[in-house]
Amino acid sequence: MTTTIIAIGNSKGIRIPKILLEESGIKNMVKLEAKRGEIRILKAPEKKQLQDTSILSENALGVDWNRPEEDKAWESLQ
Repeated sequence: MTTTIIAIGNSKGIRIPKILLEESGIKNMVKLEAKRGEIRILKAPEKKQLQDTSILSENALGVDWNRPEEDKAWESLQ
């Protein structure tokens, strides 16, 4: 498929047909790679949300800290 580079403010851009986006699975974020004579548009790796990470940390701490020997150790400090 051939398309035209267009002006977008001080930059340049292209319009990507909806059918190509649907086929590629690309929705929002992309990664651009440039080599001599080509520009590749790749789906950006998805990042975990901070909330997901903190929930995982709470679960891990719950397993480590909710043990009888931990309760005994804390009692000796009070």
